[in-house]
Amino acid sequence: MKRRTLLTTAALGLGLAFGGAAHAQAMDKVKACFVYVGPIGDGGWTYQHDQGRLAVEAAYGDKVETAYQENVPEGADAERVLTQMALSGCNIIFTTSFGYMDPTNNVAAKFPAVKFEHATGYKRDSENVSTFGARFYEGRAVIGTIAGRMTKTNKIGYIASFPIPEVIRGINSTFIHAKKVNPDVTISVVWAYTWFDPAKEADAAKALIEQGIDVIVQHTDSTAPLAEAAKTDGIIGFGQASDMAAYKPSPRVSSIIDNWAPYYVKRVGALLDGTYAQVDSWEGISAGEVEIGEITDAVPAEVKAEAEAIRDAIGSGTYHPFTGPLNKQDGSVWLTEGQTAPDGDLLGMNFYVEGVTGDIPQ
Repeated sequence: MKRRTLLTTAALGLGLAFGGAAHAQAMDKVKACFVYVGPIGDGGWTYQHDQGRLAVEAAYGDKVETAYQENVPEGADAERVLTQMALSGCNIIFTTSFGYMDPTNNVAAKFPAVKFEHATGYKRDSENVSTFGARFYEGRAVIGTIAGRMTKTNKIGYIASFPIPEVIRGINSTFIHAKKVNPDVTISVVWAYTWFDPAKEADAAKALIEQGIDVIVQHTDSTAPLAEAAKTDGIIGFGQASDMAAYKPSPRVSSIIDNWAPYYVKRVGALLDGTYAQVDSWEGISAGEVEIGEITDAVPAEVKAEAEAIRDAIGSGTYHPFTGPLNKQDGSVWLTEGQTAPDGDLLGMNFYVEGVTGDIPQ
C-alpha cells in the first residue's frame, strides 16, 4: 500500500550515496527483472518504470534480457513472485513499490548471488540489496509556481494517495511555491487512499471541482483526474509520473515525469562491467530522474519562463525548494531565513507547512 515513503532516518547514517561491499564480477549478459504494483498501461507510475526497462533493452541490446510481472500485490504475493524470478535466472531484480520492502529483503537473504533494487525503500538488510528513489518534490515546486500564477479562483486542489512523507512533501512544496507567487492561494487536499484507482481518482477530482478549485494537482497514478478536469472549462491539471500528453494543451498544461531510465541503465551497466556496488540513491532534476514535461501554450509566456527558471535553478543547485523562512502549520519555526531543509527532515516529513489547512490522517 504505502509505496513510496522513501528513506527514513534509519538510512541517514549510511548517507544518500555510498559504495558497499557487494561488488560483482563483470558479466557477458544480464537478465534484469522488474516487479510492478500496477499495470504497465496505467499511464503513470508503472508505465514510467516500464519505460525504464525498455531503455535498458535499447542501451544494451543482446547483452541484456528483461522480464517483468505487473499488478503484483504488496505482501506475500510479492515474495512468491520474487522467489520465482530469482529461481528463473534473474541476475538483478527491481522492485518498484514501497510495500515490496520486506519481501525484497526476505528473498534477497535467500539468494545472495542475485542483486535486488528496491524503489523508495530504506532497508538494506543484505549486501545484495540497494535502494533508490527520486526527489519528486523538486518537480512540485515548478508546477506549484504554474498553479499559483494560473488559478483564477485562488483555489488549488490536491488529490493525495497515502499520508506518507513523500506525499506530504509534495503537498508542502506545491503550496509553498504557489503561495510565493500568489499570496491569496489556498490548497484543499483529498485523500484517495489508493495509488491507482481511476474511479476513486475521478471522484476526488469531481469533488474538488465542486468546491470551486480550478487547478488540480495529483499524487495518484491514473489519468482519471485529467479526464475529469477536461469536462469543465477553465480547469487545468498536470501529468503525474508520466507526461499524460493525451490531455495537452489543456487541461494538462505541464507534467512531472519520473525518468527511471538513467538509473536502470546505470545499474545494469555496472553489472555488465563489474563495477556494481550497493547504493542508496535519491536523485532529482539535476540527474535527469525528475523531468518537467512540456509547458504548453495554455500557460502565459511569462509564467512559463518563471517556471523554467525555477526548474533550472533547482537543477543547477542554486535553489532548494525548501528554503526558509518557513514555519510549520502550527506557526512554530521550521527553517530560518536562508536555511535549507536537511534531508532527514524531508525524508521523515509528517507535518504541513504554515498555511495548509486540515489535518494529516494518522
